[in-house]
Amino acid sequence: MSVTRDTLLEMYRTVSRIHACDERLRGLLNQGKIFIFYYSPRGQEIIPAAVSACLRPDDYVVTTYRGLHDEIAKGAPLRELMAEMLGRSGGTCRGKGGPMHISDPRSGLMVTTGVVGGGLPIATGLGLASKLKADGRVTVVNFGDGAANIGAFHEALNLAAVWALPVVFVCQNNRYGEFTPIHETQRVEQLSSRAAGYGIPGVTVDGNDPVAMYDAARTAVDRARAGGGPTLVEAMTYRFMGHFYGDQMPYMDQAEYQAALAADPLPRFRAQLLEAGHASEEDLATIEKEAGAEADDAIEFAFASPPPDPSTLFEDVYVEVRR
Repeated sequence: MSVTRDTLLEMYRTVSRIHACDERLRGLLNQGKIFIFYYSPRGQEIIPAAVSACLRPDDYVVTTYRGLHDEIAKGAPLRELMAEMLGRSGGTCRGKGGPMHISDPRSGLMVTTGVVGGGLPIATGLGLASKLKADGRVTVVNFGDGAANIGAFHEALNLAAVWALPVVFVCQNNRYGEFTPIHETQRVEQLSSRAAGYGIPGVTVDGNDPVAMYDAARTAVDRARAGGGPTLVEAMTYRFMGHFYGDQMPYMDQAEYQAALAADPLPRFRAQLLEAGHASEEDLATIEKEAGAEADDAIEFAFASPPPDPSTLFEDVYVEVRR
């Protein structure tokens, strides 16, 4: 497949927004201006930028606690997203979800789960609903390599395969499950090889290559929308900031880590756009400046938004119980 210039530039805008918001949040944490548990997606920005470029606005996305990049790429409004990250009432969940439980159904961001692998069966349920309603939607579920070792992974992929559901399973393989390297938790060379056990396609792709990632996502999304069923996409990447922000990463091989930093996908993507003549230095600088301004505006909005009022404690719940 070929990716158009416009699509590549839109992907770069998405990557720039993710990078700007991540930088602002890490800066606020460093300065002691906020205290939140934060799981930085630094190093993994290309994957959702490419995947979301293949989706319709009404498609669904399910992600995990390291999900800021997925949330921004799907189109969650930055102001409300940052407010939710800071636990403010102007957030997508009125400040009650926080960084690990963000949702915004208006943009198709259905679930962010703090439970490892918890989004997999939910995505299968969303796919079943779309098939029953024949609404043409595709569900993308993002998860890490560690989540591929739990029972919900097997159950979700098996049912999605049996029922030919329109779900794309995207494993963002950053090579570490929390603090454990992947070679200590699995014997297969590629997680995508497990797809054969469910009778569905599985593909391993360089998740830091914008064109390769887009091509793999486009094939999987189109197949799902056409009724062909699910695909397992293993997107190889690397986690630059450890499991949680502040993690000193003593368990990481330093030579491996330095090699990953040297191959940072963001400047590489930028250089590719310039080399191909898709954009000028001024064009890209403008995109980056606009992304920074959007992030600053979102942070300002978040700080201006008050915390949730205690009187709303029993609102937005399935059953209200007062004693």
